[in-house]
Amino acid sequence: MATKKATKVVTPIDQRETFVSLSTHSGETDAKEMEQKLQILYQIQNIDTKIDKIYLLRGELPLEVEDLEDEIEGLKTRIANTLAEIKEIEKYNTEYKHQIEESKKAIAKYEEQRNDVKNNREFESLSKEIEYQELEISVSEKNIKEGTAIIAEKKLSLEDSKTALAGRQVDLADKEEELKSITEETAKEEEELLKKRASLVATLDERAINAYERVRRGAKNRLAVVTVERGACGGCFNNIPPQRELDVIESKKMIICEHCGRILVKSPDKQEE
Repeated sequence: MATKKATKVVTPIDQRETFVSLSTHSGETDAKEMEQKLQILYQIQNIDTKIDKIYLLRGELPLEVEDLEDEIEGLKTRIANTLAEIKEIEKYNTEYKHQIEESKKAIAKYEEQRNDVKNNREFESLSKEIEYQELEISVSEKNIKEGTAIIAEKKLSLEDSKTALAGRQVDLADKEEELKSITEETAKEEEELLKKRASLVATLDERAINAYERVRRGAKNRLAVVTVERGACGGCFNNIPPQRELDVIESKKMIICEHCGRILVKSPDKQEE
């Protein structure tokens, strides 16, 4: 009777996985294969550390450039809005001036008519019309005066915004030039590191690299794979029991720091030995 071929059970990948949970799936991994995986993870960590130093060299420049770009856009919007407000007020002032001219013409007409009235009733009616037009002139003149004052304030604000914009544009040009210079100096090195990293990542299973990335994102010093130095974890510096340190040196299985969750590997000196 033919025997059934055993099927390999594949554990689904959990994006929240850490090295602690990952180590539970690697119990049957060949010792040589595990040692190679640990070495690759350590090489990836070293490359990422070098890339981090490149980004650190750039410092806050990318963020400063972004902030300046946002500030410049804000100043341009403010200038455009101020110009629109000035134009709107000037439009109203023109209308008020036109209203004053119309009121003056009406007053002249009513005064001429009042000279030819034949009774008090018509005289009083025309006098009220003249008073109304004079009130309209007074209100329009007041509005023109207030509008002119507002325009003067907005023009001062406009000049301040234009001065600030010119200064920010100079700052942006300087920051962009500085960032470009630093980026050009490190671009080749960064490109080579990224290529080497990609080739190493391609040799690992998805579960391992996902766990590495997750632990690295959560670590303050961005270290997910560390060596044991002088009996202590190279990430959190807590002491490692001698037996666990021996397991790390043997590299037959994945050893996780019980304090910080980082994966522990033997130091380069131990690897040579």
